[in-house]
Amino acid sequence: MFEINGRIKVVNDTVVVSEKFKKREFVITDETSQYPQDILMQLTQDNVDKMNGVKVGDVLTVKFNLRGREWVNPEGVSKYFNSLDCWFVQKGEATAKPSAPAMEVSNDVNDDLPF
Repeated sequence: MFEINGRIKVVNDTVVVSEKFKKREFVITDETSQYPQDILMQLTQDNVDKMNGVKVGDVLTVKFNLRGREWVNPEGVSKYFNSLDCWFVQKGEATAKPSAPAMEVSNDVNDDLPF
């Protein structure tokens, strides 16, 4: 199980893939790292309704599982796919962006640096 806090960037409509399978994808931006990442996630089956009422810009806590699978194409070549399958969605507070580490500057002209 994994957890991420972030801001919603995209919320797609539910897609009915087959009579027995439906999914809903969304993008969440992880703003806690120095370089924010846009991460595509999905909800499946009955979990698709957990995004009802969620809007772009909302801050969420999302719990998910990392899933991987193999697919063999008609030529017999294996390909591998990953998905981030969410099972918990909760609106939350905005997370603070980490501040850059403070740099220590010395004005001492006798600082013993060789250059």
